[in-house]
Amino acid sequence: MLAEVMDALAPKPGGCLLDGTVGGGGHAEAWLKASAPDGRLLGLDQDPAAIARCRERLARFGDRATLVIARFDDLSLQADLHHFPAFDAVLFDLGISSDQLDDPSRGLALRLDGPLDMRLSPEAAMSAADLVNHLPEAELADLIYRYGEEPLSRRIARAVVAARPLARTGELAELIARVAPARNHRRGSRIHPATRTFQALRIAVNDELAPIAPALEQAVGRLAEGGRLAVISFHSLEDRIVKQTLRRMATGCSCPAEMRVCVCRPRPLIRLISGKAIQPTALEVEQNGRARSARLRAAIRINDQQAA
Repeated sequence: MLAEVMDALAPKPGGCLLDGTVGGGGHAEAWLKASAPDGRLLGLDQDPAAIARCRERLARFGDRATLVIARFDDLSLQADLHHFPAFDAVLFDLGISSDQLDDPSRGLALRLDGPLDMRLSPEAAMSAADLVNHLPEAELADLIYRYGEEPLSRRIARAVVAARPLARTGELAELIARVAPARNHRRGSRIHPATRTFQALRIAVNDELAPIAPALEQAVGRLAEGGRLAVISFHSLEDRIVKQTLRRMATGCSCPAEMRVCVCRPRPLIRLISGKAIQPTALEVEQNGRARSARLRAAIRINDQQAA
């Protein structure tokens, strides 16, 4: 969704972007081109391999690009450390990159046999193998249901515990395929029976959901007046957090959910660019099937007078 992201971020010469999940560097490269001659970038990623690839890809931009190995919820600290007082735009491209998916040693893709690892950062405390082989059956079932929204989580957990130890992604995918039937995706395509379980394990290993809301709040706090925020999510759990967090900051209301009338004198921080998520075009989905589930949400930082 490169065109849609650039449209949402509205780059301009001299503009400053925080890319909290720089990944393969495609969005960062487009920003640096559009913000020439002196636009700047602070790019973060917890994956050292992603930062190394981006350094090579963005080398021609020299000191306009600052790349740091860090999680996106450390953005305020990194902005201070690298002397970025405010940003004209902030981007979060959540999920995992194609480079990570296509590396069998990561254990992220169920169709590529590799070790049951799934760690995006070498500092992650546990691998997928640790969870699969050591969690009690009930806890494993709850994890698969909570993070994978898998209705057959208990059946899958029971089969996994009976087959332990498991060391390879191929072993786990084949086991799940035997005990859980394939289902049709809502758009008609069939998804592998292990897809939801792999998603759940990856989310748990990398603690992917907890940092999203705090990072969005930090990002809005770092945006200059009129600055743009764009967030791409790839599954319903991510998108739900993004949608709810942006709506809360757009209304400014901090009253408890059970209160029927707002009494907190709300001060909105952002204005949503669109009430609905922006989806990839049919052409992009045809060219890149992985873009099918992408959802883009965007907002603009408003000033105190507009919020009053």
